[in-house]
Amino acid sequence: MSDSSSDWPTDTIPVVPADAAETGTARPAGRDRAVLRPVAEQLAKVLGTIGSIDPIQLALLDAQGLMLAEEILADAPLPGFDNAAMDGYAVRAVDLRQAGEAHPVTLPVVGDVLAGARSVSGMGPGLCMRIMTGAPIPPGADAVIPLEHTDRGVARVRIHRPVRTGECVRRAGEDLAAGALALAPGATLGPQQIALLAAVGHDRVMVQPRPRVVVISTGSELVDVGKQAGFGEVSDSNSYMLAAAARDAGADAYRVGIIPDDHARLLDVLDSQLLRADLIITSGGVSMGAFDIVKEALGQLGTVEFTQVAMQPGSPQGFGTLGRERTPIFCLPGNPVSSLVSFEVFVRPAIRKLLGKRNVHRQTIQAMALERIDSPEGKRQFRRGLLHREPDGRYSVSLVGGNGSHLVAALAASNCLIILEEDVTEVVPGARVTVQPLMLAQR
Repeated sequence: MSDSSSDWPTDTIPVVPADAAETGTARPAGRDRAVLRPVAEQLAKVLGTIGSIDPIQLALLDAQGLMLAEEILADAPLPGFDNAAMDGYAVRAVDLRQAGEAHPVTLPVVGDVLAGARSVSGMGPGLCMRIMTGAPIPPGADAVIPLEHTDRGVARVRIHRPVRTGECVRRAGEDLAAGALALAPGATLGPQQIALLAAVGHDRVMVQPRPRVVVISTGSELVDVGKQAGFGEVSDSNSYMLAAAARDAGADAYRVGIIPDDHARLLDVLDSQLLRADLIITSGGVSMGAFDIVKEALGQLGTVEFTQVAMQPGSPQGFGTLGRERTPIFCLPGNPVSSLVSFEVFVRPAIRKLLGKRNVHRQTIQAMALERIDSPEGKRQFRRGLLHREPDGRYSVSLVGGNGSHLVAALAASNCLIILEEDVTEVVPGARVTVQPLMLAQR
């Protein structure tokens, strides 16, 4: 999960019903629950269908944020040779045993060793060589005395303290021995891991690629962003929202132009996108109306199931596969809030699984409700909220906007979802609730 705010807690707390004694009344589900599919069942169906994407080889910077799909061993020791940790003089520790501020030891300087030196001459007893950070330790030397403990002499140098054997020396292989495991499969490649890969000489690595997600908005009422919406028309915000959400989850997302209420056009566009899609998302056209073309067109294929899920918002859901490669397709409701909630509950975990992530769900936290919240029995409710950090370090949450699934401004003002389980019908002020922060993801 993660992102723009660094003070969110990192512990995972399961999404479970809050204690009835704290949240208020919890009633058994009514008759509607029997005809609605539980959220957990629909999610299990989704994740059980999602497979994996074959690993690909990428250049290091292109692999950033992805999961390593191979074992990386150190072909050579790291560092590859003994070298100086500081600018100073390469010396023998035995020659400086009597050195001190009152009685400095003076040694002849018989040469310079620069970083990048391909060969270094040896050094006898009672002698020293000037040396730069990262330069190879000359044969015969066993320590480096930093410049600040000398008079910085060129032909001869006065040294004011003794040194220990190995002081200021980076030993060959002290970071990694030759043949040691550098990174294991499953490692996420952040800046530190990229640095290690470069250090052991790998400019390309096998990784789990970012899923290619195609986003399609449907509906004859939609107009492209930038065009003035006329009476009865609506700007297409969903495709931008869902493409951004897919990228936030770690995918490469592509928007496709608006598809009007036309069966043949929808099927043609879907067919044309299968070659570049690892996952397809549509929004709109999945409810019970006479002109819900997504449901009508894809329901006839037999590979996409449309059902009512016991959640609010986002009850109508479509999910299945298309084409020879059985590309997963999610058919989400058209109202923006319903669409984003559906994405968070079902699509985001699917994308994270395609990425090879072990933990596919966002983390949740417990927060104190600042106001009363009512919820329909038998449905898991997701309310937009504003999560606050209290002076004592604990969290509180307040509602943002009403119940309407069309309230985009309220959606933009929220930073979390308040999750009320199916058996919770009322939350009283001061009760603890489960909250899912909505924040930018680490790719």
